[in-house]
Amino acid sequence: QVQFVESGGGLVQPGESLRLSCAASGIILRINHMGWYRQAPGKQRELVATITIAGSTHYADSVKGRFTISRDNAKSTVYLRMNNLKPEDTAVYYCNTDPAFSSGSWGQGTQVTVSS
Repeated sequence: QVQFVESGGGLVQPGESLRLSCAASGIILRINHMGWYRQAPGKQRELVATITIAGSTHYADSVKGRFTISRDNAKSTVYLRMNNLKPEDTAVYYCNTDPAFSSGSWGQGTQVTVSS
């Protein structure tokens, strides 16, 4: 059974940083492209960062230069370092394969709130 468990979210002020972690099980991480997604209230879930099997990274324009995705295949964990956070980054953040493994594979996510 595929499972993703996200952690590391919280309430921060604009300009601060967070590092999110995602523990994956039921898949072999090193043979999957992985992504971080987010869903803000009233909006559709969007893909914000991806890391390929080869380690190439891609970012949505809204987070480029501020977010960094990385992976540790040995620990079956994916990370998202978020710097210079803005109020518009407020959302529930999820990880999954890219594209998503299945509609039922989404975890609970981790809430990130950026507010002064």
